[in-house]
Amino acid sequence: VVRPTGFKHTGLFPEQAVNWDWMAGLIERAGRPVSVLNLFAYTGGAPVACLKAGAQVLHLDAAKGMIAWAKDNAAASGLVSAAVRYIEVRPSGSAAGQEDDAVIMDPPSYGRGPTGEMWKIEEGLFPLVSACADVLSKDPLFFLINSYTTGLAPTVLKNVLDIALLPRFGGRSEAAEVALPCTRRSILLPCGASGRWTAKK
Repeated sequence: VVRPTGFKHTGLFPEQAVNWDWMAGLIERAGRPVSVLNLFAYTGGAPVACLKAGAQVLHLDAAKGMIAWAKDNAAASGLVSAAVRYIEVRPSGSAAGQEDDAVIMDPPSYGRGPTGEMWKIEEGLFPLVSACADVLSKDPLFFLINSYTTGLAPTVLKNVLDIALLPRFGGRSEAAEVALPCTRRSILLPCGASGRWTAKK
């Protein structure tokens, strides 16, 4: 469901399609039930991709309006009765005390918590990823960090994943700029960065 907003978002992020395909493929090939924790889940594009691939999803976001929008997107995708839970909460790991097979997060550059505490991605990202690592299952599948923070290099995301996950779970991590191809010219429009960890199989 695409809607214009006063802050230049439309609710759809087509540059994330490559990540949606990546996650869906991992879930479909897993051959087992997969539980996904999505932090800062916003309008629910990633949860829809995971649900369509057969996963269970816990969708967390601090904004009630965004959760309503995500529910509309799930309904428009034919997923009204899918295995998804929506929780309005400021993320700090799994809100349900469950073990998760995969984590997706799209943290903001900065913000304020319910008691006025300041969030800055440069200071808060690694502790948050480490906290999420604590709720991963014994056989995790993937971990995705998206960032639209100007100046935050993809290598930073890879370093965070390497330090937080590799010693505990092995596997491999990678990071890259996320971009959209321009049809009129053979150039790419930079949109942000993604860091991805997958278990070694």
